[in-house]
Amino acid sequence: MDFSLTDEQAMLRESVEQFVTKAYTFEQREKYSVNQHGFAPENWQQFAELGWLALPFTEDDGGFDGGPIETMLLLQEFGKGLVVEPYIASIILAGGALKRSTNKELRQKLLPSIIDGSVQAAVAFAEAGAGYNLADISTTATKTSDAYRITGDKVVVLNGAAADWLLVSTRTGSDQRDANGISLFCVAADSDGVTRRGYHTVDGMHAAEVSFADVPVRAEDLVVAEGAALPLIQTIIDDATLAVSAEAVGIMEMLNLKTVEYTKTREQFGVPLSSFQALQHRMVDMFTDFEMTRSLLLMAAIKATESSPDTARAIAALKYQIGTAGRKLGQEAVQLHGGMGVTDELDVAHYFKRLTTIDTLFGNADYQLARFTGQ
Repeated sequence: MDFSLTDEQAMLRESVEQFVTKAYTFEQREKYSVNQHGFAPENWQQFAELGWLALPFTEDDGGFDGGPIETMLLLQEFGKGLVVEPYIASIILAGGALKRSTNKELRQKLLPSIIDGSVQAAVAFAEAGAGYNLADISTTATKTSDAYRITGDKVVVLNGAAADWLLVSTRTGSDQRDANGISLFCVAADSDGVTRRGYHTVDGMHAAEVSFADVPVRAEDLVVAEGAALPLIQTIIDDATLAVSAEAVGIMEMLNLKTVEYTKTREQFGVPLSSFQALQHRMVDMFTDFEMTRSLLLMAAIKATESSPDTARAIAALKYQIGTAGRKLGQEAVQLHGGMGVTDELDVAHYFKRLTTIDTLFGNADYQLARFTGQ
């Protein structure tokens, strides 16, 4: 199988690598992450100018027709720099839902603004107590004579505080946890009855809790047909899982490199730490875990590109590997750096925090194992 990149793919990776090297030192990243919404607006506009926000959209929608391979290359480099801008939240999740929308008017209304960076969006799908069950929805959209009224609460809405538009999963029919009767509405974030509480997460990112109190929406705000949104939601969650896994692989690569570099320069008993055979064995295990995870990432990205019927299963296997091998690799990196491996002053601690958080996003290792085995 040919794993070589096309000229366009190589140029994409090179451009992202250059951006991360120049504009995303650890010190710069820390300044970006403490902004009000957890990222730098000027970086987001640069993403738009470089065409990265247009990457996964079709040419008809004003995009560049990129696929899972291009997204993988972008997010791997983002992982290396611990990029905090809400690419997955606004482009992969919200943009992914809109580009698949059967509502042509809604798509034409929002996608150009998302692509040019003037508007951001977020998907509010998670609820307290639901775990990773996308069908466990208690937020309701009650139909009135000429509209709907949304009432309910959403948790851990990635980019929820900065978003101009919220895509909200609601129940318009059937019982809670039923796969049928789930609808996805597009709601202006400044609508009457919408309350947002943003907060910084442990990994330097940003999320929000969002409440809806009798918020009016119209049938024209439905992303897909009423009651038929669950397959779409599962699709964009798979896309986001693949994207965040690519980010994790970039993080694992950096933890490997930084640990090897550190053990070559840090001395104990007059010799470098890297000269101790026991530590060499541990670093070999770290490298093996990274290479195994990277191989699974390539397999999942290729299957997604080919629209293979077992794409979801491949993504589940990849995410399980991220949650198990990634955790082990991160722990080893921290331990081999000694006490300073857990300090905020060292970037290794922040890579580990992000890697640990990624395990919990869109289904942790236990959930993905059950999904892979069909349980």
